[in-house]
Amino acid sequence: MKTVTTNLEDETIKTLYNASLNDSVTTLNTLIQNNPLILHKVSLSPYNETPLHISSLLGHLEFCEVLLKNKPSFTNEVDSKGRCPLHLASAEGHTQVVKALLLANQDVCLVSDKDEMIPLHFAVIRGRMGVIKELINARPDSVRVLNDDGSVLHLCVLYNHLESLKFLLESIRGDKQLLLAKDREGNTILHLAIRLKQIKTIKYLLLQPEIRTTTITLSRSSFTTLELLEPCPRDFINLKIEEMLTEVGVQRSKQMESTLQHTPLPSISNQELPNGRRKMWENLWFKYLQFQGNWIEETRGTLMLVATVIATMTFQSTISPPGGVWQEDTHTGGRNCTTYGVCEAGTAVLAYAWPNKFIKFMAYNTTSFFSSLGVVLLLISGFPLKNKVMMWILTMAMTIAYYSTGLGHSLSYYSTGYQHGLPS
Repeated sequence: MKTVTTNLEDETIKTLYNASLNDSVTTLNTLIQNNPLILHKVSLSPYNETPLHISSLLGHLEFCEVLLKNKPSFTNEVDSKGRCPLHLASAEGHTQVVKALLLANQDVCLVSDKDEMIPLHFAVIRGRMGVIKELINARPDSVRVLNDDGSVLHLCVLYNHLESLKFLLESIRGDKQLLLAKDREGNTILHLAIRLKQIKTIKYLLLQPEIRTTTITLSRSSFTTLELLEPCPRDFINLKIEEMLTEVGVQRSKQMESTLQHTPLPSISNQELPNGRRKMWENLWFKYLQFQGNWIEETRGTLMLVATVIATMTFQSTISPPGGVWQEDTHTGGRNCTTYGVCEAGTAVLAYAWPNKFIKFMAYNTTSFFSSLGVVLLLISGFPLKNKVMMWILTMAMTIAYYSTGLGHSLSYYSTGYQHGLPS
């Protein structure tokens, strides 16, 4: 008899969960009417989620309201990941369900899951504006809960939800501590936006007086906001961000020591803006010389290919020079053979006809060959290529190889033209 009763209860619980999946309010009311304790027995079931978890996740508003009316403590129950029903409804953006859950219990706004994420964090990650507003209205202090990724403002930037960021900044206006909060890597929200190259977000943040003060602070790695761009490729987005930062008076750490105490932070809307832009263009060439970025690492494969092709071309032109080689010893190969006594097999025809030009051709060819080989050697040797000395050596070697190949080609074309009777 006991086994039969247990099986019956198990079937009833299973029916309850199926009703939560199918949004069957009628079935739920019938189950409660037939067994008023059915909702209380959910905690004895093997399921790690309550019916409220399922209905909240799926957005079944009426079903949630019946559950909350009969057992409001379901709002405090958490699943195996430490998430309450409000976590799930917030992530899915079910605003009406969120309202119902908050009406039953506002304190669940501060419940953290195993990753220290509260419902507001889930709503911010997904950009659920309606849910964000309800959660902030219910518990304004939830916006100050931090996790490993920083504040909710960091999450807005990390997942690129500008509208959510604007709303949250308005709701915490004047809270400088939260505005300047840092994540585990020491980045403020402005540092993070720069790292992610979010131009719209950066532009908006620089319009905020409190945020603009962070443009002269250092991150944990001792980089100013401007210096965060230096390891990145030099593209249009980087130049645009650099211009925006320069306009508000951002300086590199070496310049800060001499100017920070004497120069007030300029306003982005004052008349000094053109001066900032002019200063940026005046220093642009210097910046390119001093901060080269990491283009060598990014073009390592291309450099290897070009250097290999140049080495192959110059080696081939050395063993098969313009005009070819004598196929056999001859005394009748023209006046030059008569002059030299004999034209030996395997020697270059050009060397007898125009020895001075042949010497120049071989000099250009040899220079190009060994320059390109040097580039290949450096690229495969494992030397760090980010420092300026190595980058300068590679640049010069490729430049020499390129121009030497061009000069050798021009000279060979000019010399073979002589052989075909073209005027000198």
